[in-house]
Amino acid sequence: MAKRVAVVLAGCGVFDGSEIHEASAVLVHLSREGAQAELYAPNIPQMHVVDHVKGQPTPEQRNVLVESARIARGSIKDLAELDAKGLDALIIPGGFGVAKNLSTWATQGKNCSVSKEVEDVLRAFHAAHKPIGLCCISPVLAAKIFPGCEVTVGHDTECEQWPYARTAEAMKELGCRHINSQVTEVHVDPRNLLVTTSAFMCNAPIHHVHDGIGKMVREVLRLA
Repeated sequence: MAKRVAVVLAGCGVFDGSEIHEASAVLVHLSREGAQAELYAPNIPQMHVVDHVKGQPTPEQRNVLVESARIARGSIKDLAELDAKGLDALIIPGGFGVAKNLSTWATQGKNCSVSKEVEDVLRAFHAAHKPIGLCCISPVLAAKIFPGCEVTVGHDTECEQWPYARTAEAMKELGCRHINSQVTEVHVDPRNLLVTTSAFMCNAPIHHVHDGIGKMVREVLRLA
């Protein structure tokens, strides 16, 4: 039977939701591997809405589930309905929505809180020993919830290629082990069944990001 994988989205758009290319890559690679993706998002207001042309917040108000439905082509459920018992794995793509709508990392860093619904889902898969795939900024969720876990967000030294490398330092301060890696690589934490890859934490060609996410998806399915 096809593996059933929950994919949790955080809106639609890199600056205020899920990173669309990452979400699409996850769905493409799951399809290629013969897995069944089941999409979910929390039914909550976004932290804010960003004009992606100007890169600035606007006065609009939008809903995370409604916006995520754009990526899901309408086939999506409220995160409150997710039951880990009937699923084989969990994947959360990146994008600032993870740090703004699924948690408060964007404003509070390592002192953030994770949405209760999101934390409950992560803990349910973890307790059931089912693999969790996280890319780009979403490994911060594991760093916050699972002290001592091993993850990667790419590199821990900031430079033009790695503009968000300070994230790795903040994660280390939470007690997790950060593994430096290239954008096309993944890191597997066998004890916690976490599979992470840096994606757009790196200024890299989009096909390299796509390839790294493909490796993440294949490792998640291998562990499922």
